[in-house]
Amino acid sequence: MGLFEKLKIGLNKSSKNLSKGMGDLIFKKKIDESALQNFEDFLIESDVGVDATKEIKDKISKEKINSDSNQLDQVKEIFSKYACSLLKPLEKKIEDDEKKELKVIVIAGVNGAGKTTTIGKLGKILSKKEVKIVFAAADTFRAAAISQLEKWSEKVNAKLIKSDHGSDPASVAFKATEYSIKHSSKYLIIDTAGRLQNKKNLMDEFKKIINVLKKQNETFPHETILVLDATSGQNVINQVQEFIKLTKITGLIMTKLDGTAKGGILIALAKKFQIPIIAIGVGEKEDDLLFFNAKTFVDALLSG
Repeated sequence: MGLFEKLKIGLNKSSKNLSKGMGDLIFKKKIDESALQNFEDFLIESDVGVDATKEIKDKISKEKINSDSNQLDQVKEIFSKYACSLLKPLEKKIEDDEKKELKVIVIAGVNGAGKTTTIGKLGKILSKKEVKIVFAAADTFRAAAISQLEKWSEKVNAKLIKSDHGSDPASVAFKATEYSIKHSSKYLIIDTAGRLQNKKNLMDEFKKIINVLKKQNETFPHETILVLDATSGQNVINQVQEFIKLTKITGLIMTKLDGTAKGGILIALAKKFQIPIIAIGVGEKEDDLLFFNAKTFVDALLSG
């Protein structure tokens, strides 16, 4: 199955929802202020965000929609151009085929966002390059996370560095980095405990992991990726705001887009934060994590 077809299936709920909203906009055959206001309300309810919604509404209002031709296609084209202009600059590859040096990636996020599963799926993609991959189980707070990462490491042939449940996460990160350097590994992906902004001890623990890595090499980590759950809606905005206070977030991975009709949340995030989007999750299967491509994403979003 091609990338577009997989995305189309994964974004089915969102694309149907968006198509319905656009259909309602042109129902009267004349796009008047009342119809535009209803469309604005619809986009906000679809988690596209207030700022992006206003700009989309203004663009539709200023465009001369030809009532003699397919109005829906014209509205989709305006939406597509706007969304692509916002999302295209945020495409980012973490694959690095040219450099031989170790690439250290820290995965962050709240409980339930899908961090550990995302690490496994990411490892599977990167393992296709036939390079050495190391997983670090620095989520020592949850025994199940260590067990889950162990299963993934066996699936993708990655080396797992772990410690006992409840041990110091920064120590695990340190040992994993030492191992990765010694064995000329290409990627080190570090799992961390799910954090909430009101848990100061967990936030301090995360800072300690980053500091330990930087003491080993000031360029570490190369990526600090925040994993977000699309079904959380506008709450992901608050999560990003809290995590960027803690450390520099270099990329986002949005999971569970197949479980929501509000895939427009990526547009809201892009407008507000301009943080690169690494990948999106559109299903539970091992191959359902896809590196982000703006044009393909928007086309799938508008395919309903």
